[in-house]
Amino acid sequence: MRQRLRAAGWFLVPMLVALAIVAGWPLLRTIYFSFTNASLTNISGAELVGFKNYLNWTVLKSGRVMWSGLLADPVWWNAVWNTVRFAVLSVTLETILGTVVALVLNAEFKGRGLVRAAILIPWAIPTIVSARMWSWMLNDQFGIINDLLMMLGLIDHKIAWTASSDTAMIAVLIVDVWKTTPFMALLILAGLQMIPRDIYEAAAIDGVHPVKTFWKVTLPLVRPALMVAVIFRLLDAMRIFDLIYVLTPNSAQTKTISVLARENLIDFDKFAYGSAQSTMLFLIIALMTILYIWLGKVRFDGGDR
Repeated sequence: MRQRLRAAGWFLVPMLVALAIVAGWPLLRTIYFSFTNASLTNISGAELVGFKNYLNWTVLKSGRVMWSGLLADPVWWNAVWNTVRFAVLSVTLETILGTVVALVLNAEFKGRGLVRAAILIPWAIPTIVSARMWSWMLNDQFGIINDLLMMLGLIDHKIAWTASSDTAMIAVLIVDVWKTTPFMALLILAGLQMIPRDIYEAAAIDGVHPVKTFWKVTLPLVRPALMVAVIFRLLDAMRIFDLIYVLTPNSAQTKTISVLARENLIDFDKFAYGSAQSTMLFLIIALMTILYIWLGKVRFDGGDR
């Protein structure tokens, strides 16, 4: 047994080395630059400035205190609000719809294999392609969405879905839910298929209503897979970048932390400030993940605590 464990450890070494190179080293460099005055044009000449990129204050002659830095920046807090709002809403909708789709796909019907393959198409399309395709369909001049809604009588005038401050986040959520619900359904379906069929047969013989069977049998047994699916999707939603960058560029109502960090790192030549934003995003995701696993009692081996 000890020899097998030692062999397994050696097999893990290449993966750990690769992770240290492609993930660990860039992370440490980003954290380091967040404590410097580095700019994109002078990275090698960066000097340490302490926590000034995070929070700094200046006392004026009048006694007034002027705050600066990331934690005193309203643009940063707006991006945090957009990110959290998008993550909570999108993951909630995708979990509900993904569960419904998984229950349908788990039922026995003719052509189930074809339906399972077809429903994965939105997830298989690259995000950048999905974003461009939906930006055309949601366009207020020639988009098909406005024409369909007006034909059905749901709206009386064309809406600039991605340009209006009132509908920009709604447009992003629609596209993200359309694209990522199949991913949630796939993970939940895997959990459903682990439930023994004889439990349902016993419930049917006892005359238990299907809705009660779902709440008392299906949901508790599929909970471990559901919790893992939610944490995977939540991590992805907190890092959302490409969909918002293409669909609603320069919109303050949808600008997330990743988009804001990219602007400071590349467009505004504030490399140190952008590094501080990236570091804070990493800390927020890590904190949310730890809290979720702890409060939800998530185990990644498929069992409960």
